[in-house]
This record gives sequence, C-alpha cells and structure tokens, in this order.
Amino acid sequence: MKGKITLVTGGARSGKSNYAEKLAKTSVQPVAYLATAIPFDEGMKDRIKKHKASRPSEWTTYEGYKDLYKIVKEIAKEHGTILLDCITIMVTNLMFEHEADWDKISYEAIDKIEEEITNQIMKLIESVRKNNIWCIMVTNEVGMGIVPDNRLSRIYRDIVGRINQIIAKEADEVYFTVSGLPMKLK
Repeated sequence: MKGKITLVTGGARSGKSNYAEKLAKTSVQPVAYLATAIPFDEGMKDRIKKHKASRPSEWTTYEGYKDLYKIVKEIAKEHGTILLDCITIMVTNLMFEHEADWDKISYEAIDKIEEEITNQIMKLIESVRKNNIWCIMVTNEVGMGIVPDNRLSRIYRDIVGRINQIIAKEADEVYFTVSGLPMKLK
C-alpha cells in the first residue's frame, strides 16, 4: 500500500487548519503535526500559540520547512499520520532563503528558485508514498483576488499557485474550504 495525501486549501481564515485537524483526529494511527512557520513577529507567535492550543496533547509536533522528506522518514517510524501546516509558509521560507532584490530579480533566477521549491515538494510527496503514511497538507489559495501591485507578491502568488497544482494533481483527496465549510474537489 502506498501513502495517502490529502490537500486542504482555501483562503485566509477559511477553516483550512480546523478541517485538517478534524481529518487527522479520525486517524487510528498516532498523529504528528509538522509546523512550517517561523515565529518572526507577535502576530505569528499568537497564531502559533492558538494552533498549539487547538491540537490534541498526544500529537507530537515537529518543526521545519526545508528537506521535509527527511523529517517525514523519521516521523513515519512512530506515526502513521502527519498534518503539515502549511505549504504556503514553507514556500515563503524557502523563497526568503535567497537574498534577492525581488523588484529586480531575473526571470531565470526566479525559475531556479521555483525549481528548488518544486524539487522539495516532489521529494516530500515521494517520501510520503514510500513511507506509507497519511499526510494531510494545508495550503492557501492565493490566486483568487486581484493581481498584486508589487512584483514580489506576483512572484509569490505564481509560485504558490503552481506548487498547489502539483500537490493537487498528486493528492488522493483535495478539499476547498469556504467560511468553515469543506467541499471535496477530488
């Protein structure tokens, strides 16, 4: 049997994480929570605190955003389910590893950064399949609003949009949340 991937997407405050947690709570296997956020300001620290409080105490939390395929291999030794929250923050962290002038960066450099991120995602997917675990991935749908007025935001929106498409294509199930209501797309 191969691992299972469930993708939960939606807009900001749409109920993505809550729904992903509900799914993970149905698992008969031990659950690991894989957090990709870096607490860089008070707002993010508050969000992390609230997320921690909403999770069952028996879940083990792991943190990281790079080379998650290696973390998945380790987690799989003791856990059958991983809740990864979230892909968009992972992409942000991977993008900002590059000290770039985002207003002047070349398209070739952008393509290289996106290729690195895509490789990280593909290795993550392969690791989930190889280690035969259920991975629930949370991501943001960032492309439903107006075209951003700055280059960095447009680059980010485009990369996240393509990464979400890759994961959705590979996923066994995809849910879209709106106002706390999940809709099954796949």
